[in-house]
Amino acid sequence: MSPLRLFLPALFFSASGLAANWPTWRGPQGDGTTTETNLPLQWSATENVKWKIDLPGPGNSTPIIWGDRIFLTQAVGQRRTVMCLDRQDGKLLWQQGPTWSQPEQTHDTNPPCASSPITDGERVIAWFGSAGLYAYDFVGKELWHVDLGKQDHIWGYGSSPVLAGDLCFLNFGPGPRSFLVAVNKRTGQEVWRFDVPPPATSEGPGSGQGYAGTWSTPVLAKLDGRDQLIVDMPGAVFGLDPATGKEIWHCNGLNPLSYAEPILVDGVIVGLGGYSGWAIGLKAGGSGDITATNRLWQDKRTPQRIGSGVVVDGKIYLGSDSGFVQCIDPKTGTRLLDVRTPVTPAQKASSWSSFVRSGDRLYLVTKSSDTLVFRADPKMELLADNALEDGRTNASLAVSNGELFIRTHAHLWCIAAAK
Repeated sequence: MSPLRLFLPALFFSASGLAANWPTWRGPQGDGTTTETNLPLQWSATENVKWKIDLPGPGNSTPIIWGDRIFLTQAVGQRRTVMCLDRQDGKLLWQQGPTWSQPEQTHDTNPPCASSPITDGERVIAWFGSAGLYAYDFVGKELWHVDLGKQDHIWGYGSSPVLAGDLCFLNFGPGPRSFLVAVNKRTGQEVWRFDVPPPATSEGPGSGQGYAGTWSTPVLAKLDGRDQLIVDMPGAVFGLDPATGKEIWHCNGLNPLSYAEPILVDGVIVGLGGYSGWAIGLKAGGSGDITATNRLWQDKRTPQRIGSGVVVDGKIYLGSDSGFVQCIDPKTGTRLLDVRTPVTPAQKASSWSSFVRSGDRLYLVTKSSDTLVFRADPKMELLADNALEDGRTNASLAVSNGELFIRTHAHLWCIAAAK
């Protein structure tokens, strides 16, 4: 059987029965959308808090949830670990991971273990940068690990693993050694590797400093009747065959840095550059270099984007490091809304997190540990500003059974409406 034969059921989990699980950092469908609509609208550090626990150190990764367990990657000194917690009270059930004592570059704002884990209900897979890719069962037993070599970049790493069928995909990088790799999720055996190419032309923000690199997590989709692995790379968006790692197509027009996921909307793919970089929209389809034939638009005036957006009624909603929120038409790149979030002080709206959509609401965690709730329409009316006053937060929101899980640098919070 082809390892991708079960691709769609593996990625797009059924809304019935699995709505309570949040198996990846962007949820059951990998796009920041939840079918749950009974989520809390308002909370504070003392209101609608089910529990909170201390964390042993800062971190940017997002928790994932399966059944009664929460999994979170966490650096503890030189250890790179996965923490398994009881979702009822946050109690630590087990913590496993390797020790990495060699120097590893990163930025102060991006501590080690920045990548979020992923689970299929049987195993948890986590990437620890230079320390390798690890798989554990639900009682904490190591199933396998893979040494992929040194990851080396002054800003560290952040891409998270992706699962489909029997394969686990990882965007390894950035740095001198940057590649996409697929391994068998049961054994860790490498299936294919695709080396990240340099940009065709080095233009735009980051090019003058030589800061090329991709932190983008790949997205799986069925386009033109075939499964494809879509990823933002330096200078271009690429579509690969997930079974073989062979390039299907690429479209140039990004700057050399990218952080956010590509976004797919009704046959249109939107690639987002970082470092106040460029964005492009392109029609799905074709092969080879499709820049001249398929690129619909290019926007060279964008805010710094770290987090990924969500789609509502064919429109894209995005946050930014500068505190602006945007609503974009993916077919034209037109900004239907581009405003600074009305919170005081203005810097409280700065965000590295990714949007989560719940029905007619959009949730966005900010760097100051607030969660902003907007109405999911192009006016983006601010419905609530929920402050935890808990310092730095770069992780995204996780949702499960009507509860919200927020990871700050100091704590993991479980937010639930009073019953």
